[in-house]
Amino acid sequence: MKNYANKNLNPFFILISVLLIYGCVANKDTAVDRRFQNLTARYNYIYNSNVLLTEYNESLLQSYADNYEKTLPVYLDPEPQVNLVLTPGVANKQLDDVITKGQTVINDKSFSNYIDDAYMLLGKANYLKGNYFIASEYFDYTAKTYSSDLKTFIMAMNWKARSQMQLNNMGLADKILDTMLRASDELKKDLAEPLATAAQMRIYQKRNKEAILFLESAIALPAEKQQRIRWRFILAQLQEKEKNLQDAYANFTKVEKSNAPFEMYFHANLNRIKLRALLSGVKLNKEEQLLALLKDDKNFDYTDQIYYQVGELFSAEGNFVKAEENYHKSVAKSTRNQTQKALSYLRIADLNFKAFNNYIKAKLYYDSTVMILPKNFPDYDNIVKKADNLKYLTDRYTIIAKEDTAQAIAKLPAGEREAKVKAYLTPKVEVSNTGGVISNQYLNDPDFPNRSLNASNNTAGNTFYFNNNAAISNGFGDFKKRWGNRQLEDNWRQSTRSSAQETNQVLAGGNVATGITPANGETNQAAVDQTTLEKQFLDGLPTTPALLATSDQKIIDAYFEIASFYQQELNDKVEANKIYLELIKRYPDNNHLVAIYYSLHLNYKGVDEVKSDQYKQLVLTKFPESNFAKNILDPSYSAKQTEMENIAINNYNVTFDAYAKKDYPGVVKQADDNITAFPNNDLAPQYAYLKAIAVGRTAKVDALLTEFNLITTLYPNDKIITPLVRDHLKYIEANLEEFKQRPLALIDFDPNAPRFVSQATPIAVATKPLVTDNATVKTADPTTVSKPVEVKPADPTKPASIFSAAKSEEYYYVIDVADATLTLSSSRFGIGQFNRGNYPDNDLEHKLVELDNDQLIYITSFIDLEDAKIYESSITGQLKNIMKVPANLYKGFIISKENFEKLTDRSRINEYLEFLKDNYK
Repeated sequence: MKNYANKNLNPFFILISVLLIYGCVANKDTAVDRRFQNLTARYNYIYNSNVLLTEYNESLLQSYADNYEKTLPVYLDPEPQVNLVLTPGVANKQLDDVITKGQTVINDKSFSNYIDDAYMLLGKANYLKGNYFIASEYFDYTAKTYSSDLKTFIMAMNWKARSQMQLNNMGLADKILDTMLRASDELKKDLAEPLATAAQMRIYQKRNKEAILFLESAIALPAEKQQRIRWRFILAQLQEKEKNLQDAYANFTKVEKSNAPFEMYFHANLNRIKLRALLSGVKLNKEEQLLALLKDDKNFDYTDQIYYQVGELFSAEGNFVKAEENYHKSVAKSTRNQTQKALSYLRIADLNFKAFNNYIKAKLYYDSTVMILPKNFPDYDNIVKKADNLKYLTDRYTIIAKEDTAQAIAKLPAGEREAKVKAYLTPKVEVSNTGGVISNQYLNDPDFPNRSLNASNNTAGNTFYFNNNAAISNGFGDFKKRWGNRQLEDNWRQSTRSSAQETNQVLAGGNVATGITPANGETNQAAVDQTTLEKQFLDGLPTTPALLATSDQKIIDAYFEIASFYQQELNDKVEANKIYLELIKRYPDNNHLVAIYYSLHLNYKGVDEVKSDQYKQLVLTKFPESNFAKNILDPSYSAKQTEMENIAINNYNVTFDAYAKKDYPGVVKQADDNITAFPNNDLAPQYAYLKAIAVGRTAKVDALLTEFNLITTLYPNDKIITPLVRDHLKYIEANLEEFKQRPLALIDFDPNAPRFVSQATPIAVATKPLVTDNATVKTADPTTVSKPVEVKPADPTKPASIFSAAKSEEYYYVIDVADATLTLSSSRFGIGQFNRGNYPDNDLEHKLVELDNDQLIYITSFIDLEDAKIYESSITGQLKNIMKVPANLYKGFIISKENFEKLTDRSRINEYLEFLKDNYK
């Protein structure tokens, strides 16, 4: 039988097969080998890898969610994070295949001309997986190894810069781009992406005009079509920001007429309509334009954004009422786009804050904005700060409403009060969905702050702790074991209260702070039944002259602090004047009258000189001895006062040094001399205390009691010494027989002495000079109220902090004294006095750590952050009298034990203070 098989074998196919096998298995530096490696590397690996990358980018385009309220990113990349946490890249088959093919070319096709392409593929695949550091290393290697190939060098530098931007190394990325742009002058093509990357860096740097130039150049060069459409939209956004409305309109029109994705087309059309209205100068019918867009069924899901844009148009024209109306419509239509709803809330809040001066309503909408808005939204921290600041106002307006209501009910016949209280305390508003702002009918209700916003819902089977009676019972038992029976109130950890604390539970933040409840009227009395609540309210009605006077004082303080806040924090002098005048009208003889007259004098200055002079004369004639009058007559009075305060501090330190050396006669003499010379100085009670203790060390108990009683009589409102002395008097009274048997009332440094004496034992230390710098001491405005710490927006170039915001089991309150040469014994003594008088049962200790340039006094310890904040609010207002060093040299703050251990020098302290602003305030 004949064999025909060999006749069917084509010699050409045999040759090709042999060569292919040779090309696959051989790796020799020969001409033939290089040709076949180039052939297989290009078509088997490089081409297929680029196809995979194209498919990946197309799928990314379909899934990427753009936020059109911000300037779009040039590329479909995630936003760089301030505190980036490096994690392994997400597995993706397409990208993993690209990496495998690139590694194959490098390992098996080492004599081909596509090794640089392979490294670029490895870098791009790792970049798209989120492995930015690895990607940057690949691009860096490629740029250095193939620097002679200008196109490869520029592309590698371009991607390296993008990688560093994603790593938030903006400074390094900017230098890389600078090198790339200098080299690009010699390259005539393939420059679109590098120029677009440079534009993205300028956008991050808020250098929009330069970004516009780069984008215009990139769009003019050949590039992928969808990329150019995207860049043109970004160009239009930037031109609108820079008020180049004509060019922005032209570019939005080009995007609208292009093959853009529908969402981009929609927003381009929306912006185009808005800009056309602004450019025309003709009053266009916004409603008709709006309806024209709503008629298109494709726009149904964008109804909220249409109303929002119309609101923007009215806002730009100054028609704020119509603007707010459309923002409200946007909120009502926002069913899926939570970011859009948050932006509409934000616009309503800003209108009420800036245009309508309705700060209460603004606060509610800022709160709703913060609840919904993503935390990486630009200016998020400042929005939170506005909400926090405005809480200051809402709390005080709540006090006024509450006290006015209580006084009105108190005037009723006794038989009618109970029914009125019942109606007042019955919850009137029930909210099932707290995701948004409550209906306007309540926002405009003057009684709104007092109403219950969240009715309890005690459904069966609810596992929430406070709806579980068994859990509450166990928790209450555990609490009682540790703390005993404590009334539910501010500073509940303090078991013994001085009379000063009974009237002022919080020593800082204004008189109203003692009576503030949350702005929505809720308190922690959720477990108290309605009948008990009504009885408590009835019992607290101001039905006697004394109670009425207390209620009036709360209203007076609230009005005064509201007006001061308008004047100094919001810089709204017009509104401040209204409140001041309302306060004078209601309470013409209130205790803040001189400060009100002085503030009105300042507010009218330059606006209405007649009124300004009128209130100046009222200060000078009615209160000639006040600091305000002295400040008017002598503008340098405050500076002189500061100098005198520093002298007083120095004198006190000398007296305290005598006390530490047991020179008790010297203490008595110096205390008497200083009290006589400066009877109204804030340090007078502390001089009197040192004198009393010195008398107790040298005389019997009767003399000591005389001095203590004199302190309580002369300084009843002092917050540092008087509470401590009252505590001492109670102790002596309980142990009077023992004290009478002593030859000296206070046994000198005897461990068996009464607790208030042994705790006060000073430590003798060498006196250090008191350094004062009067030029740097800031003089306080007589009407200044405490200004909340400003929160700066997150800086994208700021490195990750070494400090942690994690919850701790132990917190400290720290006073940083920025001078290592000062003696702090007298200051520490003052802290001890404050702690023993105001927190007698908390076993607080204060310790000292000395650094190279700073001394840290830290009070330990507090079980949680809230505990530390309560202490901070109490001591802040008294630090001026506690610390015997110039006020410009010390600063107080809260810190966790873990973070405190990282404070090694002044730079670390400053770093922590910046961290504190962003995390705890």
